[in-house]
Formats: sequence, C-alpha cells, structure tokens
Amino acid sequence: MDTQEPDIRHIPAGQAGERLDRALARLFPEYSRTRLQEWLKAGHLHVNGMSPAPRTLVLGGESVVLDAGIAEQVDPTLDAAAEDVDFGIVHEDEAILVVNKPAGLVVHPAAGHRGGTLQNGLLHYDPSLAAVPRAGIVHRLDKDTTGLMVVARTLAAHNRLVTQLHDRAIVREYRAIVTGVPVAGDTIDAPIGRHPRDRQRQAVVRTGGRPAVTHFRIERKYRGHAYIRVRLETGRTHQIRVHMQHAGLPLVGDPQYGGRPQLPRSPAPELRDALQALHRQALHAARLEMSHPERGDWCTWEAPVPADFQAVLDGLEADLNAHV
Repeated sequence: MDTQEPDIRHIPAGQAGERLDRALARLFPEYSRTRLQEWLKAGHLHVNGMSPAPRTLVLGGESVVLDAGIAEQVDPTLDAAAEDVDFGIVHEDEAILVVNKPAGLVVHPAAGHRGGTLQNGLLHYDPSLAAVPRAGIVHRLDKDTTGLMVVARTLAAHNRLVTQLHDRAIVREYRAIVTGVPVAGDTIDAPIGRHPRDRQRQAVVRTGGRPAVTHFRIERKYRGHAYIRVRLETGRTHQIRVHMQHAGLPLVGDPQYGGRPQLPRSPAPELRDALQALHRQALHAARLEMSHPERGDWCTWEAPVPADFQAVLDGLEADLNAHV
C-alpha cells in the first residue's frame, strides 16, 4: 500500500437460502457480524456490485467485495462531506479520474481524520461521486506516500476497476529510495500480517499472513543508498515498506519501518540537508497502467517525483560526485 486492493470472496453455493448477514459472518470469520452489518449498510461491502439489506437471502456464488483498507482504516459510522481539498488531477474523462496524491493527504475519513481527506475533496470536485461507493476510490496510498491513484466516476467503472485489481491487471510502479546498497534487483515473496506486538504496524509473518509479492530493480546506486523501481503483484497494507525492511533495505525517512536515519561517512552537505528536510518515507507511485474500464484501450500515466524526494536524489548525486 502501499496500496491496498479490495478483499474479494465468494459465497459458497451450499449457503443458498441463508440470510446475507449470516453468510457474510461465515465468509469473513475474522470480523464480527455487527461490524459486517455496519459495513454493508455504509456501502463498504458490496454483493454483486450492490449493498443489499442484511436480511436478504443469498443464492450462492455471489461475489462479495470488502473495500480496500476498510477493516483497518475506516470508521463505518463516518459520512464523508464535500470539502475543498487540494490534490492534482492527471487525467479525467466520463468514467475515471487519475489523481496525483500529495504527501500528508489521507485517502478517506477514519478515526483521527474525519475530514480533509481525498474522499472529501473528490466529493467537492464532483458531487455526482456521492452515488459511487467511497466516492469512487478503489485503492489507496498511505498518508505520506505520494503519486497516482485511479478513481471511478460510475458504478460500472467501479466494478470493472475492482475486478482488474483483483485479477492483478493494473500495473502499479513506484519509485523509492532505500538505505543500503543491494547487489541486484530481486523479488520478495513473503506473507504480510499484523505485527505480533505492535498493532499499528504490519510485518512479514510465518502464519496467518496474506500472500504478498514485491519486485524491485535498481535505478542507481549511491554510497550508502539506492534509488529503485518497485512493482507490486499484490496490494497489502504497507507492503513495500514492510518488504523492503524485511530485505534489509528500509525506505529512507520511513517513520514506522525505517529506523534511525543513516548517512554515509563524510556526507555532502546537500545530502545531509535533504535528508533532514524529508519528513516522510521516500515512496512515490510514479506510473499507472490499466485497461480503460469503458473503452478497453490500454492507458498509461506517469507523475514525476515530488520536490522533497527529488532533493534527496540530488543530494545523493552531490555526495557521490564529492567522493569520486
């Protein structure tokens, strides 16, 4: 997450005739029936693209979608109001918006962030998004991760984008700066779950985790850091941050997984200043590729790294040149 994809499951055919809320409790045993009912009523759970009443009888085989990140981030009792929130728009048409999320912007209302989120801003920009689940948001980025997100403007586009995410048909490429210098790129295939001791963090776990696969390759090596490209196969909470820490290559500036800042010996002043000015993880969703949910053509969007990220890259270059 660092983008998280929706959790899609299917009601077994053997549960035909059962009340929906009971079927959901069997399908999502990790959550209480009360919470599932709240999510259903709030529009965070969708059954075949709709939010039917809890008492509805199921037919069996229905596709059930739990919105991305909802279990960990969203208070289902919160309603998002339209607010004038600043975010960049890279592309828009009748079916989708592609936004360039800035650092510090929370994606949707949650405990501690009841307003000023991207969802509030989307409702202000386009009030018709109130008719689409969560104002069209189908995946998310962490508060301090910058970059590209796609937003659905219609129910049909929403359902098709959720399906593409589930089928891993949307390409998401990130840029990151890590502490440490890997020998070569690699694939990290390690399940991620809740940290056994810190409930605010995720971790690579031996049991109970969800499959997670991250690919990275090196763009540039420096004296004590590396600039990398990252592609996700899955979308788990904090996936890139957790996997890179697990590989011994924590993201620069990461307050949860990065540890203490590390500088090479006798760093250039430009590098020292840039790292001191960076108050977030150096992670940016730079490229998004997908099939357009209505037209079907293949689309690609890119967003350059923001200024604070670029300042660290410039500092790394200055440090490298100073020690040639």
